[in-house]
Amino acid sequence: MKIQSAHLYQMAGSPTQYPEINLPEIAFVGRSNVGKSSLLNALLERKKLAYTGAKPGKTRTINFYMVNENIFFVDLPGYGYAQIGKEQRAVWEKQMQGYIKHREELALVIHLMDSRHAPTALDKKMNALLVESSVPFIIAATKRDKISGNVWQKNKALWTKELQIPQSAIYPVSAQSKGGLDDLRLVLAPGVAGQWAE
Repeated sequence: MKIQSAHLYQMAGSPTQYPEINLPEIAFVGRSNVGKSSLLNALLERKKLAYTGAKPGKTRTINFYMVNENIFFVDLPGYGYAQIGKEQRAVWEKQMQGYIKHREELALVIHLMDSRHAPTALDKKMNALLVESSVPFIIAATKRDKISGNVWQKNKALWTKELQIPQSAIYPVSAQSKGGLDDLRLVLAPGVAGQWAE
């Protein structure tokens, strides 16, 4: 997937604000400190398109990025952010669940997890939601450059066991070193996404 253009198309606080254009959507979801915005910027070859900051939890709406004028990358709010109230967390969780379960244009979900750690309870909860929703998904293992190959092999084996997913569904990536980005871009090609959407 060659990135020719990318821009923020819509910030949605409710389903009524979702784009009405019938294009496939690829959603990105993960814990607040997993590096989601950094990965989006790296994939889209933009430095500051998706907001990154010193504190996690900056994405507080569902943000739709138009890519190459033929597909949306969708940035979902990060889960597990502790420094907000339970009421706001419940609102975000309800919105994400509704989007994942009911958005007809959703073609694929990229579930981001930190390659350095075992799946958290919240990671497992999100994985269960994706399985329950029958939406196609893969896992992007972020910050792969931060650990050795041996540690990563052990963690990957643990992920496949605890999440009951094949190793082929896991894509190790690094927004900093750019490692693995080309492999992930191949999966995100519009033609493939279109097949998923059918």
